[in-house]
Amino acid sequence: MMATPEIVQTRAQAAAVIHIAVPRSDMMKVFGPAVRELMTALADQGVEPLGAIFAHHLKMSSHDFDFEVGVKVAQPVKVAGRVRPGELPAAKVACTVYSGPYEGLPSAWDEFRKWIRANGHEPAHTLWESYAIGPQSTPDPAGWRTELFQPLRA
Repeated sequence: MMATPEIVQTRAQAAAVIHIAVPRSDMMKVFGPAVRELMTALADQGVEPLGAIFAHHLKMSSHDFDFEVGVKVAQPVKVAGRVRPGELPAAKVACTVYSGPYEGLPSAWDEFRKWIRANGHEPAHTLWESYAIGPQSTPDPAGWRTELFQPLRA
């Protein structure tokens, strides 16, 4: 299920990120360990995460993902292993909230992009999703909430 999308202007937000480029089939294998690595590095530096973990997709093909696993931070993070300072960009975006299991995200993105085009907008090549409520909060996938952000072309 998808909430009614909105068009908003985001502001740049500092983040701590790990860059990953993998075949799509490996995403779920690498995501969890990257989150643990990221959160350990933040704890070691005394940096508090702000909000939920996100995946900022920089390039996508039918076979590969090139993305950053990250979390917003209030203070700069130092390089530690794969962890680097990063940023979610300032952008005009369409945003919505998808409710349900992660397996439903591809269909949610398809529906979301249809809404974007039907409302006279053109998606840019990047996107991000923020995992607001997930398995860390509730074991019931029906209660999971993923915020979808699609930057728009000017």
